[in-house]
Amino acid sequence: MFEPVDIAVKRLDHAGDIPLPSYETSGSAGMDVRAAEALTIAPGQRGLAATGFAFAIPTGYEIQVRPRSGLALKSGISIPNTPGTIDSDYRGELKVILINHGEEDFVIGRGDRIAQIVVAPVQRGNLKEVDRLDETARGSGGFGSTGV
Repeated sequence: MFEPVDIAVKRLDHAGDIPLPSYETSGSAGMDVRAAEALTIAPGQRGLAATGFAFAIPTGYEIQVRPRSGLALKSGISIPNTPGTIDSDYRGELKVILINHGEEDFVIGRGDRIAQIVVAPVQRGNLKEVDRLDETARGSGGFGSTGV
């Protein structure tokens, strides 16, 4: 088991009594994050929900912002850039882009759980330009090329 990573969290003025993001169960991979403001998102539209918190993520880590499965199933609410990435050098407020794939307006109340955040290690890569790539059985076969 990995040791938890300490992440500094700043409560912004409009967070008020909004709880810190937290794990809802002992087996949860993500911490639920709540809206710090009320918002209504019409069908087919996107909205930006403030959380009231900013983070100082250690170098070598990111926070991934992911949809909540219950909102997706029950109301068609998702995150269009999922998973969203909060980089270690970002110090602004965590805001969540939500999209309404449902058929009715989706009303978010202050304090409603809107997303989950997952702390993840980041492995950086070094790109090296070459004239040729090695051959594989798949080759350049794209979407759906490995079977139906």
